[in-house]
Amino acid sequence: MAAHLTPAGQFVIDSSQASQLLLAFGRIRAQESGCGRAARRLVKVMAQAHTEAATGGSTSSLESDESRWRAVTERDQDADGSFVYGVRTTGVFCRPSCGARRPLRKNVSFYPDPAKARSAGFRACKRCKPELMPPREHHKGLVVEACRRIERAEREPSARALAEAAGLSHYHFGRVFKAIMGITPKQYAMAHRARIASQNLRRSTDVTSAIYESGYGAPSRFYESARHRHGMTAQELRRGGNGIEIRHAFADSSLGLVLVAATSKGICAVLFGTSRHELALELRNRFPNAVFQEAERGSDFEQWVEHTVEYLDGSCRPFDLPLDLRGTAFQERVWRALLEIPKGQTVSYTEVARRIGRPKAARAVASACGANPVAVVIPCHRVVRTDGSLSNYRWGIERKRRLLERESSE
Repeated sequence: MAAHLTPAGQFVIDSSQASQLLLAFGRIRAQESGCGRAARRLVKVMAQAHTEAATGGSTSSLESDESRWRAVTERDQDADGSFVYGVRTTGVFCRPSCGARRPLRKNVSFYPDPAKARSAGFRACKRCKPELMPPREHHKGLVVEACRRIERAEREPSARALAEAAGLSHYHFGRVFKAIMGITPKQYAMAHRARIASQNLRRSTDVTSAIYESGYGAPSRFYESARHRHGMTAQELRRGGNGIEIRHAFADSSLGLVLVAATSKGICAVLFGTSRHELALELRNRFPNAVFQEAERGSDFEQWVEHTVEYLDGSCRPFDLPLDLRGTAFQERVWRALLEIPKGQTVSYTEVARRIGRPKAARAVASACGANPVAVVIPCHRVVRTDGSLSNYRWGIERKRRLLERESSE
């Protein structure tokens, strides 16, 4: 299925730096440049670093021994710096993420900092070195500085150059950057350059000059990126999306009234509703600057609508129409993961988060499922709670139950 889916530390010591960075990114639309989520994540990392530098500890809520023990059992790196724990049978104190063999709960006591653990008679673990700066906090500073280097550079710095500046190996730096930002340095650089291009295209009267001024070596580089990032051409982007033609049609399906919409690139929306007026309004809210046309009888698009409705009704025929979806880099990763869930099976939000390499992003996965613009085609209905129970569904919990029952019986 062809798809156009639109992913030595210096701590922030001044909270205004974080807000200045957010302003530098501007009020961008994530579907236009793909870097909105990366920008917000970087601001969050910087703000958290500032808060921790000011308070001398983590911002996470680990006030009870129960929550601290859970952090130890999960080897939670985010808890490093919040407390240390001593093991009475070994006389050693460790940071929460220490990879040593897990002790018994009855042998563990918690201390707010290494000094208190030492005064209680414990010695520092030689494996996790709990008296040094937590590795993850050090890495946050490296990532913030790497992002600044990318933004300041006239030409995109290579990943190897960024790794050397950070004092890490090329492979290690790539893993650290993606673990904190959720995307690779290359993806961050592409998103940053795409944002600059988006701004330049709106200001300039010459599309080609705007593309070169944004750092692209050739217009073809921009158009190759725009096909996946923007979902529109340079001229369309310059006009703020005005003029994009979207054909749409209403149809009755076994799951209720449905609206199917498509651009020239592919299906861009499959929406359920109770009235045509409601569905038309939602489509216009999703694409406020587009030109809408109802489907003509006998057109190729009418065949697309028929094929889509057949799929919604449970046809065994695979959905092989192209898609033109516009979302953030993170949403794209989630949607691709959903497409890999076989019919008749379900997975939890936590499992989807693990599959995309973001095990703690279950809530963000749920948000991405809710933002899915093509109901059933991107099977967000196959995602359930960890205990197997049905969670909220954008198109109604009863519709989700019917879909799962039908697929499990096929």
